[in-house]
Amino acid sequence: MARQAGHRTAPHTADLRIEAWAGSCHECVAESLRGLIDSVADVRGADATRTAERELTGASPADLLAAAAEEVIYILDTAAQIPVSVQVRPAGSAAGIILTLNLASASDVEFISAVPKGVSFCGLTCEPDAAGRWSATMTVDV
Repeated sequence: MARQAGHRTAPHTADLRIEAWAGSCHECVAESLRGLIDSVADVRGADATRTAERELTGASPADLLAAAAEEVIYILDTAAQIPVSVQVRPAGSAAGIILTLNLASASDVEFISAVPKGVSFCGLTCEPDAAGRWSATMTVDV
């Protein structure tokens, strides 16, 4: 039996490819972000020191995934913090999500790769299959 939600990384020339799956769009976006974070650092045992919440909009679920991933990358790059947990829920508007990130200091985790530079829109997907199960793929420039 397949797991309800999860993520994995896949080989991709000079980049990082993340695949995720879940039962809903919002959880699939969150699982994709967990895959992104897990590919950058070991956050197990790190304590969150603050929470950041952002409302993001997009024309499609793939656009929402890209916006959320870019937000995580921005925080990693500019705030010297890293999400230790991620939640995604619907926003008031039909074209939006609320992204909640519990953040720890970057100095409290062990980085296992470079901080990503951005998300590629080539091959970016976030969509349900015929049974309604969601899956996503994204390529991250590292």
